[in-house]
Amino acid sequence: MAAILRADGMAEWWNSLVVFSVILKSLLIPAYHSSDFEVHRNWLAITNSLPLSRWYYESTSQWTLDYPPLFAWFEYLLSQVAVLIDPKMVVISKLEYVSISTVLFQRGSVIVTDLVLAYAVKEYCRYLAKRSSLPARNCLILAMLVIFNFGLLIVDHIHFQYNGFLFGIFLLSIAKLSEGMILEGSFWFAVLLNFKHIFLYIAPAYFVFLLRSYCFQPSAAEKKEKQLRICGVNIWDFSPLNLVKLGFIVVIVFGASFGPFIAMGQLSQVLSRLFPFKRGLCHAYWAPNVWALYNALDKAVAILGSKSGFFPKELFNKQASMTGGLVGQSEHLILPAVPPIVTVILTLLSVLPALLHVWFRPSGVTGFLRCLILCAFGSFLFGWHVHEKAILMVIIPLSLMAIVDQRAARVFLVLSTTGHLSLFPLLFQSQETPIKVCLMLMFTIFSFYSLCLVHCGESSEKSVVGDLFKLPIVEWYEAWYLYGLVFLEFYCGAIHPFTALAVKLPFLPLMLTSVYCTVGVVWAWILFYVDTLKTSPIANSPVVGTTRRKTAGKKPAKRK
Repeated sequence: MAAILRADGMAEWWNSLVVFSVILKSLLIPAYHSSDFEVHRNWLAITNSLPLSRWYYESTSQWTLDYPPLFAWFEYLLSQVAVLIDPKMVVISKLEYVSISTVLFQRGSVIVTDLVLAYAVKEYCRYLAKRSSLPARNCLILAMLVIFNFGLLIVDHIHFQYNGFLFGIFLLSIAKLSEGMILEGSFWFAVLLNFKHIFLYIAPAYFVFLLRSYCFQPSAAEKKEKQLRICGVNIWDFSPLNLVKLGFIVVIVFGASFGPFIAMGQLSQVLSRLFPFKRGLCHAYWAPNVWALYNALDKAVAILGSKSGFFPKELFNKQASMTGGLVGQSEHLILPAVPPIVTVILTLLSVLPALLHVWFRPSGVTGFLRCLILCAFGSFLFGWHVHEKAILMVIIPLSLMAIVDQRAARVFLVLSTTGHLSLFPLLFQSQETPIKVCLMLMFTIFSFYSLCLVHCGESSEKSVVGDLFKLPIVEWYEAWYLYGLVFLEFYCGAIHPFTALAVKLPFLPLMLTSVYCTVGVVWAWILFYVDTLKTSPIANSPVVGTTRRKTAGKKPAKRK
């Protein structure tokens, strides 16, 4: 591993890296796939068999089309190939359809579209190497952290989704903004929103950053008599033309995406599919956020109250649906229900300091990326019906900072280890256990090892390998928390199924995983937020990670 990480020159290793990733993903083709496989198969059938006017009305299958129009067109393009491979694949049916050719095609389509992610990472690495003189070894580490991200591997190539190419568009947008190509970066983000609307969570970071840094640009020879500062900006610096440019890009992209449905009078129908607020507060498997703690508290109060006689025993007979397994909505037994508006307010309050920080203390792409990560954090922790897979929206962009900032690397190591293990219940079949455990171990060991080489220096290599119970970069108490994940998974996978609790409390392993992982996610959020608000970056810094307190290459403080 050390020899690979010392490789010089991006061209020497890039093609090999991409080829190896394709081979690894191909080996996962025979693995288990979730209901999402049938979801996308049904979308192929809908877009191929029906006219555009029926796409968002079709409901033969329960897996109705609920992604924005650009993703629907993406499915339509795939369906033109799918019908040639297996015509039954694009037949609308209430029943699930699976064939060898269907599996090969859909798995293959994910692998091929993942090349967008590889291209985007290459563009970002090229930018970093050119503008910040980042060593080729560090670029290789960043590429491996993203392309071989454990979460993307199991969610896309086992569980089955198309997150890889979506994150590719996302990173391409960040790369263009980093290069100063504001309009191109904005275009790619607008395209991304029309592929998957979950990225609306980070739209406030884009809006505030672009408005502050692109629409308010001080002139080279600013005159004192033209100073009229409101909300931290000089209104004479405002550029209506730049605002019009941004608005034009947004209107063009959204018009091309939603325009046909607006013309047919179907906008409300499309939006009802995109934002189904009739779903419960939590997904059936709780994402590791504050609502997991809220749900666990509700159950604890109900059990203790029932046994102490404070609550009638009949109350506990109303079993919350969240204990029933992987499907369904959650209901609370004791604590009051949480309406969607409460989650919206809490989410906005959680991201407000980050947005204000970008506005009043602009720091170029560095501050923007930090704000973007905090917006993803806030929406994950406080949002409505959050899926556990949404943690990747925090981990992937955080990878970009981890390679250049040791404090961000600390947060990344805590969050990626915790967040990735929280995805384990997605692969609940026993035959996938060795795969997810091995992939998780390889990615986690590589993350700690490689980031230690970046931030602690190669002299620390022997000490890292020699002392297995000390983890680099993170603090000792964080290391012991991470070791606790091993015992948690051992209990959930090897002990709980053989106890009486497996029948009485089948949902206990999922609840323990969500609650324990929530602690790590919340701690990572607090660490990153405090560091962001305390850091005083160089104004208008064009390079991600350039701050007044440089840490790359600095040895970590000795721990007692």
